[in-house]
Amino acid sequence: MSTYDPNRTVVVATGNAHKLSEIRTILSTAPGMEEMEFVSLGELGDFEEPVEDGETFFDNALIKARDALDQTGMRMAVADDSGLMVDALDGAPGIFSARFAGDHGNDAANNQKLLECMADVPQAERTARFHSSVVLVTRDEDGEEVLAGEGDCEGTIAYDQRGNNGFGYDPLFDLADIPGKRMAELEPDQKNAISHRRRALDDLVVKLS
Repeated sequence: MSTYDPNRTVVVATGNAHKLSEIRTILSTAPGMEEMEFVSLGELGDFEEPVEDGETFFDNALIKARDALDQTGMRMAVADDSGLMVDALDGAPGIFSARFAGDHGNDAANNQKLLECMADVPQAERTARFHSSVVLVTRDEDGEEVLAGEGDCEGTIAYDQRGNNGFGYDPLFDLADIPGKRMAELEPDQKNAISHRRRALDDLVVKLS
C-alpha cells in the first residue's frame, strides 16, 4: 500500500477486473482525474467486505466507498451498487437483486424466481430497468465530499431466457435501446456502451466537470 500516493490514488471498491477497467476508462477523462491512479481494493490488501445494509443503491455504494477509505487510509474511493427494478413487483428485486432467491449470486435461482413471479404478468406490464448508483468519496483536512452519478437501462422482462453473455438477469432483459435483443446477447463493448453503470459513470463525470 505504501507504494501508492494517497493524493493521486482512487480506490475502486470492487474485486471485478472488468468493472475496475470500465471505471478507470471513464472517470480518468473527468477534469482533475486525468493523473489519478485507479486501483482495486484487493490490490491494497485483504479486507473484509462491509455489511451493505442501506435502503437504496446509493446507500450501499456509499457504504462501500467509505469503508474502502476507512480500511486503506487513502483519500478517494469510488464504488457502485446496481440491480434490477421491475415495475410489476413494486421495484423488486432492487437492492436484493443478487440474493433474490436466497443465496447470494445464484443467477439460475434468481432468474427462475423472477420468471415465476412474472408468469401471469401481461406484456404491457413487464417494464423494468437496471439501475446503478456510482459514488465518489473524497476526504481531506477539510472533511468529506460525496458525489454520485445515477444511471438506468430500460427494458422489459421476457417470458424465457436467451443469450449466453453477461450475467445476472441479462438473459431475461429485453432492451428498449435495441429492440429484439436481450442484454445477454450483446458483446461486452455493446453492453458497456448502453449499460446502467456506463450512464451512472457519465453522470458522475458531468458532476466532476
